[in-house]
Amino acid sequence: MRGVVFDGKQIQVADDLEVREPGAGEVLVAISAAGLCHSDLSVVDGTIPFPVPVVLGHEGAGVVEAVGAGVGHVAPGDHVALSTLANCGTCAECDRGRPTMCRQAIGRPGKPFTRAGGQPLYQFAANSAFAERTVVKAVQAVRIPKDIPMPSAALIGCGVLTGVGAVLNRARVDRGESVVVIGTGGIGLNVLQGARIAGASTIVAVDANPAKEEAARRFGATDFLTSTEGVRELLPTGADHVFECVGRVELVRQAVDLLDRHGQAILLGTAPATAEASFLVSSMFLDKSILGCRYGSSRPQHDIPLYAQLYRQGRLLLDELVTRTYPVEDFEKAAGDLEAGRVARGVLTF
Repeated sequence: MRGVVFDGKQIQVADDLEVREPGAGEVLVAISAAGLCHSDLSVVDGTIPFPVPVVLGHEGAGVVEAVGAGVGHVAPGDHVALSTLANCGTCAECDRGRPTMCRQAIGRPGKPFTRAGGQPLYQFAANSAFAERTVVKAVQAVRIPKDIPMPSAALIGCGVLTGVGAVLNRARVDRGESVVVIGTGGIGLNVLQGARIAGASTIVAVDANPAKEEAARRFGATDFLTSTEGVRELLPTGADHVFECVGRVELVRQAVDLLDRHGQAILLGTAPATAEASFLVSSMFLDKSILGCRYGSSRPQHDIPLYAQLYRQGRLLLDELVTRTYPVEDFEKAAGDLEAGRVARGVLTF
């Protein structure tokens, strides 16, 4: 079968992949569509350290082909969106409703794939959606209505869970509050619509590319700026919430500096593993906060059905996120378009 493989030096669309059958508590999924996210490219450029060779991809949707022993919530033929959260479901963090903090879901890459000759390959983010088939833990496969187009459904599993989740679950934006979103790529657009859904009154999108204004406003921005310099004119006392969605330390500092009293800076962009940011300690004394956020503090088995319902009600935009679809063989073209900012979310199809 086909899949996108990174061997530490180059990316290849391989056609000799094999994936093992699902074991107990696992699900085999035939991938229909997979979103291309900056996190995939961050593995390639070294921003996200990950062992190789690896099958890339982590944002996908498909059809269940087989289930292992003990799996009852999905069955062959079901449409599912995949999460990257291979949490155990039994530890204290899972029991508290914080599966993103499960230690079984962090830093334990498996090797369900092989290539001709028996070479094993790692699975990226417990998912590897850039393959025709993948095996995931049962908890990662969430059933969705069959009337949701697969390219749109694929984006729920990362961009929507991370961006909308950061607003609703981590920051807990309230009605009437002010929000600034720095960076309006795939994650930023979802933060914008999360703020709209939450009822924020002022939603300021900031992106150096003025061509992104139309999309930003469609997803919920009330104002658009090409730098943070004009934010204080719109919000003289600062913002209640500032989301940094790029991963640059200078923008982290700007996010902190834009906070009002009791404001929160939420960090979503992926910076290099050794990157350090600074801020004035004295600026934090008025109950300000800097919040890290993993995967939108999501609970996928709860949140994915919720977002599917909001989509069907017309309140959550998914189709509009899909800038362009590409056959998997055109991965390099899709990656180039993403890096150049020509697409917010490109989707690979099988």
